[in-house]
Parts: sequence; C-alpha cells; structure tokens
Amino acid sequence: MSELTQYIKQEIAGLEPIEALRFLAGHFPAEIVFSTSFGWEDQVITHMIFTNNLPIKVFTLETGRIFPETYYVWNRTMEMYRKPIFAYYPDHSLVEAMVNQKGPSSFYESVENRKECCGIRKIEPLKRALAGNKCWVTGIRADQSANRQDMDNLEWDEVNNILKYHPIYSWTLDDVKAYIKKYNVPYNTLHDRGFPSIGCQPCTRAVQEGEDFRAGRWWWEDQSKKECGLHAVK
Repeated sequence: MSELTQYIKQEIAGLEPIEALRFLAGHFPAEIVFSTSFGWEDQVITHMIFTNNLPIKVFTLETGRIFPETYYVWNRTMEMYRKPIFAYYPDHSLVEAMVNQKGPSSFYESVENRKECCGIRKIEPLKRALAGNKCWVTGIRADQSANRQDMDNLEWDEVNNILKYHPIYSWTLDDVKAYIKKYNVPYNTLHDRGFPSIGCQPCTRAVQEGEDFRAGRWWWEDQSKKECGLHAVK
C-alpha cells in the first residue's frame, strides 16, 4: 500500500460516505470523478454528491448498447438534480472496424470477442474519463460477487494508476434499497424485474431466484470472474 493510500485510509476511517467524499473532494480538487451506470448503488452515490453539492464530476460510459430504461433514469436523474452527467462514447472508428469485420453480435461467439467489445465500448472510454484525475469513486459493494469480497473500500488501481474509493462497499442490498426509498432516489425499473446488475442490453438478463448477483451478466460464459475489465480484481 502506497503512502498516499495509507494516509487517505487513515483520514477517512470511521467517516460516513458523504463525509469521506467531502474529504476526498477537498484533497483532490478538480481531480476526482465518479462513474455511474445508473444502477441502484450508483444512484445512491449520485444522490449524495448532487444533494451535497460536492465538487465531484459524475460521468457515464455510453456504450451504445444500453437499455431504454437506463436512458430513462439517466434523463430523470438530470431533471431531478439539475446537474450534468458527462457521457463518454466509444471511438467510432474502433466500433466500426469491429462490427464490419465480425458483425454486431460477435461477443456471443467467444470470450475473446466479448472482451474485445468491452475493451472498445468501455475500457477505452474509461481511460479517457479518468485521464488527469487522481481519485475514482465507484458504486462497488462487497457482496456483489465473490471476486469483490477481497477488495477494500479504498485501494490503489495499478491498471489505471489512480486511487479508488467505494463509499458504500460495506452496505448490503437492503441498505441500498432503504436509502433509495427514504430519499426517493430515482432508480432503474429493471431492478424490479429481476435485474440486480444492469449493463449492456445484449449482455444482461434477469436472474433467477438463488442465482448469483452477477449471474445475469454474460450468462453464456463461465460463471467465474464475471467482470468486464473496468474493475481489476485480485
């Protein structure tokens, strides 16, 4: 653990998420961002940032394949809080080359193709969104998947060379739902239809009772390590 990570960890220890976010925004002025995909968790953090006027830039990755319901909650969120949410799109030349060569649904054919699509539509835009920043806030929770239980609420992301903070890392899903209900936070209605984790439309389905939280993501693949590469796991 770097000295910076250790210092920040000590400073925010015991703080509520809002106060920790306030500290980080003050420590990294104009160099802290929050990535939202408009899921339950991200809507909670967006509410914290916007209602407290925290100087944290909120952005999203517009892959071009998201659900209509996601566009709705995106628009509703901007209307409600009257704050900007910055969109980062894929490089059109990379998308065109991939689709021209392999078709619009190549991600179903192999893990390599799926990772290529995620790389073009998510990873490359993410790197642009993070460029020039020193702290990245996310909506990761420990119980979202087995892979994420080995993380920490504050960590150094070696891949992106940035400090990452997960404000509600220790929250349960019930905690998240209770917060949304208490503060009337707009949320994606797909959650009410069995989608605990919502990504691109072709790659996400509802989960069945008893299935893992992320079983609906890339369901045709091996069920282990269901990540797209945005968040490196140990």
